[in-house]
Amino acid sequence: MLSSAQQQEFDTQGFLVLQQQATTSLCEDIIALAEQQLVTDVQPIEYEADTRYPGAPASRDAEGGGTARRLLQAYARDPRIRQWASGQALSEPLLQLLGPGALMSQAHHNCIMTKQPQYSTATGWHRDSRYWNFQRAELVSAWLALRNETLDNGCLLVIPGSHKLDIDARQLDAKQFLLTDLPQNHDLLARAQPVPLQQGDVLLFHSNLFHAAGKNQTAATKFALVFTYRALDNPPIPATRSAAFPEIAI
Repeated sequence: MLSSAQQQEFDTQGFLVLQQQATTSLCEDIIALAEQQLVTDVQPIEYEADTRYPGAPASRDAEGGGTARRLLQAYARDPRIRQWASGQALSEPLLQLLGPGALMSQAHHNCIMTKQPQYSTATGWHRDSRYWNFQRAELVSAWLALRNETLDNGCLLVIPGSHKLDIDARQLDAKQFLLTDLPQNHDLLARAQPVPLQQGDVLLFHSNLFHAAGKNQTAATKFALVFTYRALDNPPIPATRSAAFPEIAI
């Protein structure tokens, strides 16, 4: 259960780290599963070229373009993943933050992140809510570090408190990434901080929090398991991508 101080921290900062929420055994089991499914090409998979991030390979046929970035639809891949996504370690804090009846979206995140060496691209400053369609931009994502996450292998960077800010459209590019060379954004970007994690740690973060991540500059793949949750009274807008899959009660 979250303390009142932890709840206040999440409300104020837009993110919260919960240490050692998953066992080493579970993390290693999911890594082994991910490695096996990468080798055997178990779809659906998002590749580096599919991200269309600045610096990403131009196509899957380009050098590095066929490097896997995410194993999608993780909830359906293994019973251990399903148990984690709706189990007590996540459901207790999420129900405190979102209220009774919270649900997991299968349309967003719901993936094993597989940021690989050499061809992994950096992710610019963005809010996940930029391409989600719910009544309110007030969802919570739960990021489980399956291996240690550091600046060297591309841990998440966040701008504390940015989930509460009104951002002018002129501060963003066409894909709603923050323009890093815009003087108006310099003070905001100066507040950024890394969120290093140890294996088994969970990062909870608000869907309106600006976050980014660097390249993986190590020799080992960085694995993370990520799901997103919404309040009972914050349903997806019908006929949008956010409503494309059934939701899971937690």
